[in-house]
Amino acid sequence: MFPTFVWKAELRPEVYKPINESILRSLGEIGTPLADLMAGEGWQSRHGLHELERFREVVDCINEAAESVLEYLKIGRESFMITGCWANVSAPGAGHRVHNHPNNYLSGVYYVRTHQGANTINFLDPRPQTAIIRPPITELTAENTEQIVVSVKDGMLLMFPAWLQRSVDPNRSATLAVGFHFDAEALQCRPPWVPPHGLCAWPRQRARGR
Repeated sequence: MFPTFVWKAELRPEVYKPINESILRSLGEIGTPLADLMAGEGWQSRHGLHELERFREVVDCINEAAESVLEYLKIGRESFMITGCWANVSAPGAGHRVHNHPNNYLSGVYYVRTHQGANTINFLDPRPQTAIIRPPITELTAENTEQIVVSVKDGMLLMFPAWLQRSVDPNRSATLAVGFHFDAEALQCRPPWVPPHGLCAWPRQRARGR
């Protein structure tokens, strides 16, 4: 009854390895601090990376995955498009607080660089009514948990409803973690005065403890 989906695609090593190398090289060329972030710092690019030809391969993968999701959901995709695409870089100790992305239908992440201790994403129960009564739990199961932790790895693409609350635990590895994030929306569903999340998002920046 009223399921919440998280879709997963895994690229083959011979596909994702050159794509990831190209992403990291291109990020370095546009000024991404891939070497000098301090512990606890996170960096986020501008949200228009999908408009740059150098990221075309990964954007094509995202578009193909979005078409599959929309076909599964029986939703028209004629005017569906990526509204924002950006890179997140997390130094050891950096995480991302609970959040969602308004003014979009789908969100997702393509994982470029993961490590043990920096290879999970948390999804929170989207039903606020469950907080009314929380009796003691004798054993944590999939049926009574408030949070689902999904393990991720290089070359994996996750896609989920933009409204779904999620977070990322602090990076417990000794190396930077890199993700390629995106939002997508059907333009006919958006009033002309409402900008997409990507267009009103932060400029390129560093942040601590997000």
